[in-house]
Parts: sequence; structure tokens; C-alpha cells
Amino acid sequence: MTTASTTRPAVRSSADSQRARYSFRPWYKWLLTALAFPPAGLIAHVVAGRVDSVPAGILNGLIAGSGIGAAQWALLRHRGVSRTWIPATATGLGAGLAVGAALVSYRTDITSLVVMGAVSGLAVGAAQGATLGDAKRTLGWSAATAALWALGWTVTTAGGIDVSQQWAVFGAYGCLTLAFLQSIIVGVFVPAKAVTS
Repeated sequence: MTTASTTRPAVRSSADSQRARYSFRPWYKWLLTALAFPPAGLIAHVVAGRVDSVPAGILNGLIAGSGIGAAQWALLRHRGVSRTWIPATATGLGAGLAVGAALVSYRTDITSLVVMGAVSGLAVGAAQGATLGDAKRTLGWSAATAALWALGWTVTTAGGIDVSQQWAVFGAYGCLTLAFLQSIIVGVFVPAKAVTS
């Protein structure tokens, strides 16, 4: 009696390995990070009040950034991202929000919020990117995050959210937009550390 082997060797082409390394599947899971923005921003607002001074900007950013960073890290840890992503997000947003809001004199018109968002996003992206240990990825993630945070504030303001309350982060429209667009690029800037064949 002969038996035929039903096992196939685990062969993965170089192209397949690269695709697996840089893809973020299922991509729609990254949309869950959008759910972290409203409660993180609300808690920051309740604890620290309006973003109307440098200390308020720092405290709002630290609180909101901790919540956002934790939600993002929960999905990225499977790609080998360190827990330092959480304090990096918090300190990045604390610094970025303090500088960005002061730069526009705490105004909440759409142009001011776009500038504040870009500065905040750049600081968040740079701090997060530094945890990846790769200069190119840090630069790319910083630029993308700056643009997306500016867009987040644009969409929130255009959507009629009451931005005059000087929130730390943008509202539902903005965070959904940011999370959707980040879901497309996150695998490029945050590739898996190792891919098994």
C-alpha cells in the first residue's frame, strides 16, 4: 500500500514576502483607532479644559495622546511595535498641541486649525516614527501624519462640529477620515518586523 504525500512545501516568493510584510490586513481594523479620538479628547477636555494656553495644550495633548496611542499600539503590537508608541504619541501630541495652538493664538477658524493640526500631526508623527528605528520611515510617517491631522481638522470644521470649544483633537468626521487614509499607508511605514514563510 502506498500513500501519496499531501504536504506541500511552504514556498513564498520574494514578492509575496514583501507584500505580506508591508500589507496591513485586514486593513479595516485600523478604522477602530478612530473610536479612540472622541473619548480621549473628551477626557482631556474634562480634565484640562480648553486648549487656551501652553500648559492646557500640554496636558490636553498628554491625556488625549495616551488614549490614541494606546488604541493604535493595540493593533500595531502584532507587527513588533514597542509599547513606547504610547508615551511617544502622548508626548508628541502634548508638545505639538502646545506649540501649534500658541502659534495660531488659540484661534479656531479653519485656517488656524489646519496649521495647528499640521504642527500637532508633525510632532505626533515624528515621535511615533522615532520608535520605528528607521529614518526614512520616520520622515515619511511624520509628513503623512502632519497632512492627515491638518485634514482631520478641516473635515471636522467643515462638518459643522463646534470647534470653538478648543478641543485637543478633531471630531468624528475628522478621525474617521484620518483612520481610513492611515489604514491605506500604515503597512508601508510600519512594516512587520518579521514575516514567516
